[in-house]
Parts: sequence; C-alpha cells; structure tokens
Amino acid sequence: MDWQRLLSEKRIRKLLGGADSTRVKDDRRTEFDRDYDRSIFSTPVKRLQDKAQVFPLEPDDSIRTRLTHSLEVSSVARGIASTAGKWMAERGILGDGPERSLRAIEAIASTCGLIHDLGNAPFGHSGEQAIKTWFAEKARQDETFLSFPERADAEQLRNDFLRFEGNAQTLRLVSKLQILADEFGLNLTCGTMSAACKYLSPSHKVDGDGSDQGRTKPGYFASEAEVIRVVREQTGTGDARNPITFFVEAADDAVYATVDLEDGVRKGVLHWKTIEKRLLEAAEEDDSGLIAACLTASNKQVSRGVEHMSLSGRAEDEARTQAFRVAAIGNTVTAVVQAFKDHYEEIMAGQYTSELVGDSRAKKLIKVCKGLGIEFVYRSDETLRLEIQGRHVIHSLMDLFWEGVHTGRMDGFSFPDKIYALSSKNYRTICERAICKGMFPEKYCKLQLVTDYICGMTDTFACKLHRRLTNG
Repeated sequence: MDWQRLLSEKRIRKLLGGADSTRVKDDRRTEFDRDYDRSIFSTPVKRLQDKAQVFPLEPDDSIRTRLTHSLEVSSVARGIASTAGKWMAERGILGDGPERSLRAIEAIASTCGLIHDLGNAPFGHSGEQAIKTWFAEKARQDETFLSFPERADAEQLRNDFLRFEGNAQTLRLVSKLQILADEFGLNLTCGTMSAACKYLSPSHKVDGDGSDQGRTKPGYFASEAEVIRVVREQTGTGDARNPITFFVEAADDAVYATVDLEDGVRKGVLHWKTIEKRLLEAAEEDDSGLIAACLTASNKQVSRGVEHMSLSGRAEDEARTQAFRVAAIGNTVTAVVQAFKDHYEEIMAGQYTSELVGDSRAKKLIKVCKGLGIEFVYRSDETLRLEIQGRHVIHSLMDLFWEGVHTGRMDGFSFPDKIYALSSKNYRTICERAICKGMFPEKYCKLQLVTDYICGMTDTFACKLHRRLTNG
C-alpha cells in the first residue's frame, strides 16, 4: 500500500457511474474535510444522541450516549492520526510537502471515528444480538425462510442476516441509505470509505478462530459488495485493512474501556476503590509500568481537589475516575503510536492481523479496564433489565414490519398494507429500487428493509412505536 492511493479523493457516485460531486466556488475545504462535514450534519449522526452507549433510555444527561462516545472516539482518533502522521512526515514517508497528506489522514480518522457506530441497532449491542436471534428463530421455524435457491451467493445472503453486524450496516448506511439526492448515500471519498471498513470478510467467510482481527466479524453485506470492490481497487488495499482503520479501532478501545467505568461510577454501579484495587493488582504483573504510572498521575491530579474542595463520597469517586480516564487515554495514545511505528512495515504490506492496543504497552491497562466494565457496568441490574426490554421491543417490531413488508402494498387497506405504509419512505424507496434492478432476490431486499428501518430507530422511538402499535 502507498499513501497516495490510500488518500484517494475520488467519490463513490462518480466511480459507480453517477455524476461528479459539485463544489461551491471558493470552498477551501479538502475533500476529506467535506466528508466530515457531510457526516456530522447527517440524520444518522443526530440519531446517535438517543442511542445507548451502555445505559439505554438514560434520563441523566451527564451519562454518555452513542453520540457522545462517537465524538470522543473521533477526537482521540484524530490525535493518534496526528502524532503518527507527523512521525511519517518527518521520515519522508508522506513525500514532498506532506502537510496536505497529514491533514487528510487526520480528517479521515476523525470522520471514521464519528461514523463508526452509525449502523448500531437501538439498545446497543444487545439490540444487534436481538436482530440476529430473530432471524435465527425464524430460520429454525422455517428452513426456507433464509433460503435463496438458484443463487450462487446464497450462503452469503443467508448469513447477512444470521450474522447481522452493525459495522456492515454502517457501510450500507453511508454508501446507500442516507439519501441526499440519489442512491449513493453520503457519497464519501474512497479514502474515507476504505478506512471505515473495520472488518474485511463477507458474512459467510468470517474467521472463527480470531487469528485475524480484521476478519472476526462480517465486514459488509452482499448488497454493498460492489462498493467495497471499487473502494479497494481505488485505494490499493486489496483485502487488507487500511492503516487509518487501526487508529480508529485503537481510539474506540481506549475510549470505551475507560469512559464506561466513569459512567458506571456516576450511575453508582461501580466505585473508585474497586477500580483502584483491580488496577493495583494488575500493576504488579504489568512490566511496562503503565498502569502504575496512570494511577500515580491521576492520584496526583486529584489530591489538590480533595484537599482544597473537600471532595468526598460520590463526588470524590467521580473526580478520581475522571482523572484516571485522562491519564489512561493519554498514555494509551502514546503506546498505540509506538506500536504503529513498530509494525509499520507489516501494516503497509497488508500482513498485520493484530490490533495496535493488543501489541502495545497499554495492553494490560485496557484489559483490566474492560474486565471491570464487563463485571460491574455491562451486567448491572438496570442495564440487563433494559436490554431484555429492548430485545422484546425489537422482536415485536420485526414481527410486525416483516408481516407488512412481506405482503403489504402502499395502495392497499389490509393490516399488512397499513404496517408497510408506516415504514420509512426513504428505505421503502431504496428497497423498491433494488427489487426493480433485480440484482438481489426480492425477499433479500425486503428483509433488508426491515433491518434498515429497525437499525435507524433510536431507543426512545423504538419504545414509543412499540407502545403505539401494541397498546403496551
């Protein structure tokens, strides 16, 4: 791989036979700046403010939503990209006049951090799991439900639903579903689209043993395979990960592993003494000394506040957790950039199959943080109750809308017709266009209409719609 091709400014629509993108006179933004601006003004990004990061339907505005999380990942990803980019520029890797390339790398990382969770279902990862179990149950009840006879790609079409994946839905959303003037979504550049591809395999070729981090989950659906092919061809990645993808993945790991603990403390399901105890235990086995360094830095930062502001109880817990988060993310960014330097040749050769955090000094730090999250935050009573509620809501809505999509018509008056009319007009249009083109079976397109609509819902909208339709 080389950076000139990786930073391709060509846009999806033009490459797929559509018109070129127009620009306002004297617009000084780069194409990658425009990608960020298109994304942040888009409806899917706005919807993230009412999608759960950890705690669904959270009334406390100080607890993070998926939007807050995405903005934080975007910020940290830009920071990693900036530091790594400057290192490459100093070594002449980015060529003569590297400032433009450096700015492009930063902008792409920031955009991909912003959009990385757009395809997530309501109620977080439990919502995604609910979608998969709905399809699995339907397939068990009727073995023909996900059968696509006479299709060479029948196995992929089937697994697009059985292994439904939010990251693949993100690519579908930005390349097709977010209608502006046509069917090319946000019409992003190939450089940004390439870096947004966190996973690489089609749904029927997932790497089950986890030896290749980029193939542990489906990367795209059959419906977006042509877009992915074009992006790979233009950027020269082949079926390897774009280097910027590693920055965004590391930023996501660093952010959620630490800030979810912060929100857990604010919710009262976790306490600083528990965090500190686990960190001290882990520090004894951490040869890098990074865990101890983070604790020292955070304790030093908070000590003055405890002494001068009389902090105690929950307020002190929150202050200490926040200070730890600052130290942990800062040290993780430094460690990740060093790992990128160490593995640069492998990454650019498309041979690096691990992840930067896992190959950095921050490995044990992030591992203990994630362990605390799993034990105390993600399995708290409130979280589990709301996730179970979310599963019921999603299954019920999918039952209703599949009935409408499967047999309903816009000009009819039957119950399925009414349900079909309630589904998203934009998504109906995309589904009907896809059916007319005949590239995929009608049933595949209709099932995607259901998942498109469900995934586009916010937590609150899904609950309200469910109550209105079921009088629940």
